[in-house]
Amino acid sequence: MTGIALSQPAIALHGRTILHEIRITARPGELIAVCGPNGAGKSTLLRALAGLLPGTPQRDPRRVAYLPQGARCDWALTVEQVALLGRIPHRDRAMAPVIRALQICGMETLRAARVDRISGGEARRAMLARVFATEPDVFLLDEPTADLDPAAAHATLRLLRETAQTGRAVIAVLHAVDLALRYAHRVVVLQSGRIAADLPAAESLPALGAAFGLPVGVDPQARLLAPDA
Repeated sequence: MTGIALSQPAIALHGRTILHEIRITARPGELIAVCGPNGAGKSTLLRALAGLLPGTPQRDPRRVAYLPQGARCDWALTVEQVALLGRIPHRDRAMAPVIRALQICGMETLRAARVDRISGGEARRAMLARVFATEPDVFLLDEPTADLDPAAAHATLRLLRETAQTGRAVIAVLHAVDLALRYAHRVVVLQSGRIAADLPAAESLPALGAAFGLPVGVDPQARLLAPDA
């Protein structure tokens, strides 16, 4: 299995430079969280990594799977049919990887349900199952925990870390800094279209605080804990 890399002096959309001096590499076995303020360029970075923007290297869709922000399906498809879309890059209808993906994402019992009639969080996991059904080497996921309740969000990040540890490279855009710090191996901090930091997760909190303009310290207030805390 192989990772993914991108080195671009600039990335522009509609004539406006969005990202500057981008150099990022994700190796097999790594879960990388991309964090930063709104408008920092996180989604653009993921699309560039996926090869979906002008001037960026094309990717093999069998090897690199991309889940866009807010991905949804408004068609009257079943959860299983949505997951089966992940086989399109392979030009087959192999069911074994689809069933595995549904099991991995906790959607097997809903496989016959229409995706437009289940909850937003369940629909999000159905779209994630589509990505897993592709069996890629590289996962590029934009806000994979959006619409998920806290327990499901922890379960998803735990799944992504375990997936990375099987030899895949996983890059996820996350707004939930606590999840990034707990589950990611590395945190890439974007600020004003530039990579402000690329650090082991355990060392990234000061850079995150600076990017968001927030102090770093110990919060004595009660809070929900991770399932394995």
